[in-house]
Amino acid sequence: MAASRYRRFLKLCEEWPVDETKRGRDLGAYLRQRVAQAFREGENTQVAEPEACDQMYESLARLHSNYYKHKYPRPRDTSFSGLSLEEYKLILSTDTLEELKEIDKGMWKKLQEKFALKGPEEDHKA
Repeated sequence: MAASRYRRFLKLCEEWPVDETKRGRDLGAYLRQRVAQAFREGENTQVAEPEACDQMYESLARLHSNYYKHKYPRPRDTSFSGLSLEEYKLILSTDTLEELKEIDKGMWKKLQEKFALKGPEEDHKA
């Protein structure tokens, strides 16, 4: 039975896409890593909690198949911001988030300098 669970998880991992724009934060890559950890011995791995394992697989399979997207269709493909799916993908890419961190870091340093404690000699100059 453990062998069939392992094969089902492997098939799910093969089908689950990896988003290269989310390096280090991608659900598909994380899923592959967790399956490798959980089934270290491959088909010979003994599953401690088979019910929990089956439930996890079913939940992931529903996510992968867009079960809830089809069960609860949205009347329009919009969001509160009005951005498109492609714009969200661009904004949430690792490269864009790293750029935003750099911008924020610059702003943080400016604020630190502005509000840093002044030495006594600086107070006399003012």
